[in-house]
Amino acid sequence: MRFRILVAAAVLAVIAAAAFGTRKLVKAVTTQVVADLPSTKVRRGRVTISVTARGELQGGNTEMIVVPPTGADSTAITSLREPGEMVEAGDTVVEFDTTLQEYNLREAEADLAEAEQMVIQAQAGSQAGDEENHYALLQAQSDVKLAELEVRSNPVQPALKARQNDIALEAARGRLRQAEQNLANKTANTTAGVAIQQANLGKAKVTAEMNRKIIEGMSVKAKTSGYVNIQPNTNVNMWYSGMTFQTLQLGDTVYSGMAVAQIPDMQNWEVSARIGELDRGHLAVDQKVSLTVVALPGKSFSGRVKTVSGTTGSPWDRHFECRITLDQPALEMRPGMTSNMLITAESLD
Repeated sequence: MRFRILVAAAVLAVIAAAAFGTRKLVKAVTTQVVADLPSTKVRRGRVTISVTARGELQGGNTEMIVVPPTGADSTAITSLREPGEMVEAGDTVVEFDTTLQEYNLREAEADLAEAEQMVIQAQAGSQAGDEENHYALLQAQSDVKLAELEVRSNPVQPALKARQNDIALEAARGRLRQAEQNLANKTANTTAGVAIQQANLGKAKVTAEMNRKIIEGMSVKAKTSGYVNIQPNTNVNMWYSGMTFQTLQLGDTVYSGMAVAQIPDMQNWEVSARIGELDRGHLAVDQKVSLTVVALPGKSFSGRVKTVSGTTGSPWDRHFECRITLDQPALEMRPGMTSNMLITAESLD
């Protein structure tokens, strides 16, 4: 009995010691956590709402060099300026293969020469037909006059002879009316034939001139001065999202309307950025913008919001495009450089 009392007392002592130790441990941990919590004093001040975004430099009035209409599905590049090469207004930037167009021009010129000869032939045939018709008309008029002279002698002629003279006069007058009608019809017919050949001639001239202009247009010249920025070749059979396209080069096949190169405007620069939909309400045209260019460290630039487009994208990733014009661009700027911009929307006191 005494042994059991001792065991129970020992167990109670152990439990009491464990409870005391646990209380000390919890108190120490709680004190440490409370001591590590940061704190500050609340005070009134100005709250600035700003929008940050990353964009890409672009020429404000960039001249885009595109493949002109060629009259074919595609064509090949035969001459192309080097990337970054400086050009002046009027310099040739790119030339395209004109083999097919030159063949079409030779065919059009052959058709033009044939049409010219057809017009000459139609005019000569018209003149010959007019001479023949006029001769037939004069012959009919002469027959009428002779018949009228014969009719004048009817009073002294037997009745049978007089009747024959009247019949001959009526026949001559009928032939005259027929000759006059034939002359009018044949003249209209030959005139229409000449007009058709002249229309074919005009069509051949237009076709030949169009092919000449196509050939001239396949040598594209720069309208402004600047450097050449070659565009990527998007004319590939297979591509995937995020794929990097190689720039165009000699021998590449391109199609009409495809961008080949651009000549950036070195005086007017813009930054194009895609901004989240939540910041749409904080932006407005002519807001001041502060930005930096990653490739030009240590330099900051100022600008203004030029345009704010509509929101696009999937419902869970809505964005809109914002374009910013730079006030004082730098000569080292190039299209495609990444820039970070800060737009101060408003300040709340």
